[in-house]
Amino acid sequence: MSASVLSSGRAGFRIDPSRGGRDARVSSEWFSRPDDERYLSLADLHAATLARADRATARTVESRAIRVEASRDNAERLTLAVPGQAEPVAPTHWSFGQLCSLVSAPSSYLRALPAPLAAINLQHGLLSHRAELVKTLETEDGRVELRAVTGPDYGRIWDHELVGAVRKIAGNGTGDTNWKVPGVIDWKTMTHNPSVDITRETTTLYASDRDVFLFLVDDTHPIEAGRLPNGEPDLYFRGFYAWNSEVGSKSLGIASFYLRGVCQNRMLWGTENFEQITIRHSKFAASRFVHQAAPALRSFATASPASFVSGIQASRQALVAKTDDDRESFLRRRGFSKTETARVIETVLHEEGRKPESVFDFVQGITALARTKTNQDARLDMEEKARRLMEKVA
Repeated sequence: MSASVLSSGRAGFRIDPSRGGRDARVSSEWFSRPDDERYLSLADLHAATLARADRATARTVESRAIRVEASRDNAERLTLAVPGQAEPVAPTHWSFGQLCSLVSAPSSYLRALPAPLAAINLQHGLLSHRAELVKTLETEDGRVELRAVTGPDYGRIWDHELVGAVRKIAGNGTGDTNWKVPGVIDWKTMTHNPSVDITRETTTLYASDRDVFLFLVDDTHPIEAGRLPNGEPDLYFRGFYAWNSEVGSKSLGIASFYLRGVCQNRMLWGTENFEQITIRHSKFAASRFVHQAAPALRSFATASPASFVSGIQASRQALVAKTDDDRESFLRRRGFSKTETARVIETVLHEEGRKPESVFDFVQGITALARTKTNQDARLDMEEKARRLMEKVA
C-alpha cells in the first residue's frame, strides 16, 4: 500500500478521522503530566520504575503497633514509627489518605489540624482498627517515605512489571519495533504522519510516584478495511494503552483498539473494536497478570488483523434496511429513542450522502451521535450498542 507524502517531505497516510469513536483517555494524561513524569523511551521508563521498586520494602504489620509521632519542629509534619523500620517514616500525601481511609478517619479534616492533634486522632484509629493487619510500602531515597498503606491481602503488581511486559513486544517504544510513541494528524491534509520526534511534548510514556501510563501504536503499517465514499482506502492503525498503580490508586488495565489517527493533544480519532482487561490488586492479582493480562497483550501485538478487517467487511455487506420504516424499526428495537433514531439517520445521510443501509452505516452513525453526548455514561452506553452490532456480524 502506498503512502501519500506530506508537505514536509515525510511519508504519511491519508485518513478519515471523522468516522468511528473518539477516546480522550490519553489526551487527559497528556494534559495533566508535568515534565518530570514524562519519559522518552520505554527503557527510561522501565529503569525509573525498577529503581523505585529496588529501593522499596513491603511489610505486613499490626496496625496497633504503628506509632504516630508529631514533629516538634514542624507543626504540619507527621512521621510514623513502623515495626521493623529503624528510622521514622514520612507518609506521602497519598499514603496519608490511605491510612486515614483504613481507620475510617476523614483525611481532609486531619490535614487541617495541627500535627499533634492529627497524631492523636490517627493513633486512636490505629489502636482500634478492627482489621488489625496492614501492608506498608516504604521507599528509601535520602529519607524513608511511606508510599502506600493497604489491607494485608493487597496483591501488588509492580509498575516495572507492566512496563517490562510491554518492552518484550515494543522494545524502546521509539521505532525499534512496530510499536512506538504515535505520530500526529496533519489536519490540513487529513494525513497521519508517523514520523514525529519524541520529546517531552509529544511522548505518551508517563510515570509518577503514584502510577504508570503508556500508549503505543503501530502507525507505520496501516490496515485497509474497506473504502471511503470517495473511493480511497479506509485506513486504520493498531494501538493500545496500559496503566497500573503499585500503591493502590488504580487497578491494572490494558485497552486495545484500532484507530485512524492521533492528534497533537493526543486525542484518539476514529477508534473501533475497543477491548479492555482490568485487574484489581486483590490477593491473586500477580498471578492474573502473568496468566491473563500479559498474554492478552502479546496476543494483540502479534495477531493478524484479518478478523478485524473481515468484521468490517461483513458489517458493510450486512444490509439491514432498505426503507425509512426499516431504518426506524432497526434502531428502535435496539433501544434508541425516536429523536436518537432520527439523528443517527441524519448523520449518515450528511456524512455518506445517503441514508444508512448496512450494519456498518448504522454503527458509524451511532458512534457519531455518541461523540455529541456530554454525559460519559450515556456516551459509553451508546458506543457499547454500536460495538454489539459489530460483534453480531463479525
